[in-house]
Amino acid sequence: MNSRTKLNLQRLLAALLLGGLLSLLGCSSQPAYDGDDSSDNGYITPRPIDPGSIADAVPRVEPRSRYGNPDTYRVFGQTYRVMADGRGFVERGMASWYGPKFHGKRTSSGEPYDMYQMTAAHKHLPLPSYVRVTNLDNGRTAIVRVNDRGPFHSKRIIDLSYSAAVKLDVVRSGTARVEIRAIDPRRPNSIPATPAAPILASGTPAGANGGDIYLQAGAFASEVNAQLLHQRLEDGLKPQVTVQTSPDPARPLYRVRLGPLDSVETAIQLAGQLDQMGVSGARVIVD
Repeated sequence: MNSRTKLNLQRLLAALLLGGLLSLLGCSSQPAYDGDDSSDNGYITPRPIDPGSIADAVPRVEPRSRYGNPDTYRVFGQTYRVMADGRGFVERGMASWYGPKFHGKRTSSGEPYDMYQMTAAHKHLPLPSYVRVTNLDNGRTAIVRVNDRGPFHSKRIIDLSYSAAVKLDVVRSGTARVEIRAIDPRRPNSIPATPAAPILASGTPAGANGGDIYLQAGAFASEVNAQLLHQRLEDGLKPQVTVQTSPDPARPLYRVRLGPLDSVETAIQLAGQLDQMGVSGARVIVD
């Protein structure tokens, strides 16, 4: 090997080493994606958004998605049931958010995920659905369109898009305790505007236990009809069945509820049993 060939090889080796070093430095200087759930480890930082400029999703009547609405589905060995109807659904628990790693990828409804839209993922609600999300730590609210499945984490109930997380101030913390209330798009203004619980001096949110979980099988103006359903369900199901009366004597309402139950998943499985018994429209309630 002559001296010129050796010199060329030395230059090539130096260039390769320099390129590798620059590459390593470039990777280490990338800001880490500090977000949502443990499955999202992207490295692209979303563009900043002014929370005051983010508009809520506008509820509208839509057909059920052709995708993402099987009766049941399995993820990580766990079976999940899709609700036939989300009206009246109320739930409290932890929210997370998902962003850059999934941006542009297909959601369970078949639509591409856009982290700048006001959307969310839920394990059980029909796709699409609309829900009002209240951050119980700061009182902020947002209306989102549920078009995806998840989060498949035992302690989280909803995955927010980046924009929704910004509006609710969840981005920095990654998670927050929230309440979600389903919106009937045929009557979008009928949802109760329940105020969020403030942070107590101890740092624990008021109502931190999240309330008891019930499956409401029906609500009646007639006590007789409520008692008839009560008897029917008590004979055919194991959970405790009760008839709860509204506190307003001028407009009594008799609610037939099963529970308290150990989880929302249990309530939704019971809703499937009620469907088989011919009792449709059951609602999951956290009270």
